Amino acid sequence: MNLGSGARSWVGSVGRLLRQPILRRILPGMLVSALGDGMSMVAVAWLAVQIAPSGQAGVWTGLAVAAYALPAPIGAAVLARLVRGLRASRLVAADASLRAVALGAVAILAVADALDPVVYVALLAVSSLLHAWGSAGAYTLVAEVLPEEDRLTGNALLSTFAQASFVVGPALAGGLTALVGPGWVIGVDAASFAVLAVAGWTVSARPVAAVAAAPAAPEHGGWRTILDRPRLLGLLVVTCAFFFLYGPVEVALPVHVAHGLHGSPGLLGLYWTVFGVGATIGALGAALLRNRPPWPVVVGIIVGWGVALLPLGLTDAVAPGLVGLGLGGLIYGPFTAISTALFQRGAPPQALSRVLAARTALTTPATALGTLLGGPVVAAVGGRHTLLISALLTIALGASVAAALRLAGRGAPARTASRGSASTMRAR
Repeated sequence: MNLGSGARSWVGSVGRLLRQPILRRILPGMLVSALGDGMSMVAVAWLAVQIAPSGQAGVWTGLAVAAYALPAPIGAAVLARLVRGLRASRLVAADASLRAVALGAVAILAVADALDPVVYVALLAVSSLLHAWGSAGAYTLVAEVLPEEDRLTGNALLSTFAQASFVVGPALAGGLTALVGPGWVIGVDAASFAVLAVAGWTVSARPVAAVAAAPAAPEHGGWRTILDRPRLLGLLVVTCAFFFLYGPVEVALPVHVAHGLHGSPGLLGLYWTVFGVGATIGALGAALLRNRPPWPVVVGIIVGWGVALLPLGLTDAVAPGLVGLGLGGLIYGPFTAISTALFQRGAPPQALSRVLAARTALTTPATALGTLLGGPVVAAVGGRHTLLISALLTIALGASVAAALRLAGRGAPARTASRGSASTMRAR
């Protein structure tokens, strides 16, 4: 398929997506809440700095940032019995409602100058308890209301919202924080989730066609479903390893800019902005790859991201590093949409939300663990060498996955491969 016909196919897919009543109602709420989340990147840390006791700003900032993300795996496991029976739009609404209430409480206490650091961290932790289920609900909703050929477009649109929010959100938050303070910015974030909550609670729970199409099957948890499907388990392991190897970059890049390049915070911001712009474009263009075999695309993304990091790890020159990180964002952008499409295709419809919640519960802390490991590695070898190590190990991961796929293809009968992905084989 040439680029022109691919673009026309993508436009048609977007048109069908926007004509879908449920998505047309809930997507604006997802966009608004993503923007609010992007703003919180600045506000959450800045508020922690302001309210921390003297000499403890670093400790409480780390706790606040971690509390805004890491409790999601706990919620995925502990709250499974309470929420796994909810349909996709209700999962989105429940997560958004909890975030709106908890972040609203943070905003009120902060504006009233009555926020204690312990209470702050606790409220942030509560706000993220349903994050794995909310994310799963969003992508499950895409699978419920769209035919398979349009799901990658829907996934791409959701991941584009997330990527774009990290370009626009922090810039908005920086200006608003300077004008009115971080408490008000977190209040805006809470309001954005309230918008999504209203949209989620007021749409129909699930299309009738999706309910009728879901075959009766025994109820299994997300973990059991993944373990019973080797391809899903393999994809989950690969994704966690990929995210883990990315984690040290978030520590190494600031150190490399500050000490290796003797640069300013503005230069660090420029690096992340370039990455964010590339990732936004890449996420939006993921649907153009929908007729490509997905597993080779996943391998290409992993290897491509590792190669893109090499300029940062091999030289102190600024321009090659900026170009590499921008291209890296462009290459990485489609990953979430494509890997999610593989989960949507491989999981039973009645278990999809549980499978996606289990996936998020593991992939979210994978990056955090990589970041934690990055600290001592940077201390031992420096920022630039840590970036180089991350690049080389990521390339090795991609090459290993490619080799495993090649071996699996040689050892399995052709009919098994075609049964795993009939539409992909037709595209070949």
